[in-house]
Amino acid sequence: MKTALTIATSDSGGGAGIQADLKAMQAHGVYGASVVVASTAQNTRDVTDIHAFPTDHVAAQMDAIDDDIPAEAFKTGMLFSSEIIETVANKIEEHDWAPLVVDPVMIAKSGAQLLQDDAVAMLRDALLPLARVATPNAHEAAHLAGMEIASTEDAAEAARRIYEFGPEAVLVKGGHLSTEQAVDVLFEGGNEVQHFRAERIDTPHTHGTGCTYASAIAAGLAKGYALPEATDRAKRYVTEAIRGGWALGAGRGPTHHFYHLEACGAFPAEDV
Repeated sequence: MKTALTIATSDSGGGAGIQADLKAMQAHGVYGASVVVASTAQNTRDVTDIHAFPTDHVAAQMDAIDDDIPAEAFKTGMLFSSEIIETVANKIEEHDWAPLVVDPVMIAKSGAQLLQDDAVAMLRDALLPLARVATPNAHEAAHLAGMEIASTEDAAEAARRIYEFGPEAVLVKGGHLSTEQAVDVLFEGGNEVQHFRAERIDTPHTHGTGCTYASAIAAGLAKGYALPEATDRAKRYVTEAIRGGWALGAGRGPTHHFYHLEACGAFPAEDV
């Protein structure tokens, strides 16, 4: 079994963050290891508190993984502060961890701020240049690129601008755009962009989709797939996970990371 490592924050509600990352990795037949940089008090409606861990503890977790559990791919999620981002970036370079998927988590679906204002520059300058691919959603891409994004063409331009910060590729996710389909744009340099399309599913239960998508890409890279194929597989996976999303709690429920087990009878739908 291949291994992927997620470096991110705990979601007490279980639908996003480290919890979603590990579920998505396991769903792809990849063992998930984790470095927890912070903890949120969170449910389907809101994020009520964030507690960042000391950077020396974050570094110690990364060293422990490197010492004993080699991984084939790596993924970062919500890192919260410039100090944590700097520590994570330094350790990634020290341990020569690649390929790296950087999901620049900034704002929760509830609207809560998940990245401090002064951390954006550190994310851009220290972490993005280490990425095999950065995976911002349209809102995050607009912030990083300094432009409005209202169309797939805008998303492609934003991907080109973010590419200039140093990642090998940029995937701008189109789930937040008002387009007929959910269209994601992948730019790897040159003159062409690749589009990944899926039907737009009418559901509010999409908590954790960004974390899940990025982790699925990391799992694909860990298994040796080229980035476009890993992205295509992850896109199809997250679409079905959204289709099976659960009406858990009073807000935005989580995606169904193990929807495929219902098909083989291991997880009958009537038991949900």
